[in-house]
Parts: sequence; structure tokens; C-alpha cells
Amino acid sequence: MLLSMTGFGHASGSFDNKKLTLEIKSLNGKTSDLRLKLPTYYKEKEIELRNLILKNAHRGKLEATLSIDSESGHDEFGLNKPLFKKYYRELKEMQSELGSNQGDLVQGILRIQNVVKPIDTELAEEEWNVVMQLATDAVNKLNTFRIREAQAMEMDLRNNILSISEKLDAVEPFEKQRIENLKARMKRHLDEFVGAQNVDLNRFEQEVLYYMEKLDINEEKVRLSQHCKFFIEVIGNADALKGKKLGFIAQEMGREINTLGAKAQDSNIQQFVVGMKDELEKIKEQLANIV
Repeated sequence: MLLSMTGFGHASGSFDNKKLTLEIKSLNGKTSDLRLKLPTYYKEKEIELRNLILKNAHRGKLEATLSIDSESGHDEFGLNKPLFKKYYRELKEMQSELGSNQGDLVQGILRIQNVVKPIDTELAEEEWNVVMQLATDAVNKLNTFRIREAQAMEMDLRNNILSISEKLDAVEPFEKQRIENLKARMKRHLDEFVGAQNVDLNRFEQEVLYYMEKLDINEEKVRLSQHCKFFIEVIGNADALKGKKLGFIAQEMGREINTLGAKAQDSNIQQFVVGMKDELEKIKEQLANIV
């Protein structure tokens, strides 16, 4: 099971004539980063809510918003009437002195600091329990959304790995001819620059064997094949957090493919290597959105 990095979840409930709604959205991110928006009188509980969301939402750039709508029209902010009246009287007097009636005094005063102030509201434990349940429900919906999003990506990843394995198998028929071509090329160069009559054939065979050992690609093929199998195993396991592990495996696959290409010395094999690299880039792009 894979989890996409992107997703959305929300949950709603009610308490004491209030409608409470908690929304969580997630975007790509290398680490866990949560931006939490809460009413003022919830700030004392912020750490507890933050820990619950991060623990269950895992990795990603997360944003959670708790909004409260009161059926009675009461919310967390109120008007500081004495301060509002003071500003209004003084500004009205100033307008009269200057002989100017331009501007909306009400709108201007409402923007002044402390004119609109938070209402001192005490958070009831029962209300907080409702919010924590909403957070749990919202995170569960977020992860359900992520699972659905990841299903198509999982299919693509499996197909990419299958394509790399098929291209790796296709290399084998060209290996024997590759060796013969390398030997012929070395012999031709010796004959051209040294002369056929000056070549020690025994020494030549020893040098060819040494050179062939340096260019042997069997180990790279075996390791790449193992990495492909391990990648598929990790995709199928029950662990929810596997994006980073799959990324590490993909890095190792890249090393083997690059070494294979460096040792190939054969145009046919190089074509398969280029194809493997293309599939690996597709895998890396997908893994950037896996938790």
C-alpha cells in the first residue's frame, strides 16, 4: 500500500450551538511541516492537536484549519466600544476642523489595532474532545484520499520496474558478441600501431582477459535485478511510510545502470541502458509524491 503526498480531508461536528469544521490538506514536502490555523482561545491546546495530526498524517506539507460558526451569531471577536467611540469622536472633530468629510470613518476605525478584540472565551473540555475526534476523522479521510491517489502511481511504478527488468534481460544476447567485438578492436589497433609480427599472442590473450574482467557487467546485472525485486517487495509491504526507502533503492538502481552503461562498450547495450535511465527518471518523479 502506498500513500500519495497530496490529499484532503475534513470533518464537521457541533457543540453548544456551534458548528465546528476541521479541514486538512497536504502537498508535496520532504519533511513533516504543519501550518495550523486555530481560533484564539484554542492556542493553549495547539501542541496537542499538532502532535495528533503529525503522528497520523505522516509526511508532507500540511495545512489544517479549524473554523467555528455559531448559530447565535457569537464568535471569538467583539467590538471594543469605548475605544471605537473615542476614535470616532476625535476623528470627527478633526474632520470638522479641517473642513473635510472625505473617507469612511467606520471602516477606517475598525482597522485600528485593538478596536476589534478577541473575546475572552474559556475552552470547555467537552468542546475540546469534539475537536480531537474531528481531527482524527479528518486525518483518516485525508489518508483514504491519499490511498486512492496512490493507486494509479503504484501501477505506474510496477510497470516502470517491469520495463527495467525486461531491458536488463534483453542485454544478455548481446554480451557474447560484445566480447568478440572488443577483442577484434584491440587486435586491430595493435596490428595498426605495433604491427602483427611484433605482437606476443600469449601476452595479448592475458591482457584481453584482464581487460574483459574490468568490463564484466555480470555483477551490475545481478545487483540491478535484486534492486528491482526489492523495490516491488517494499511497494507491497504494509508499511505506510515507504517513499524514502523506495528513493534509496532507486538511487542504488541508478548507480548500477550508470556503471552498466560505462562498461558496456556496445551500441546495442547502450540503447537498453538509455531506456532504463528513462524509466528510472519516471520512477523518481513518482516517488517525489509518495509519503
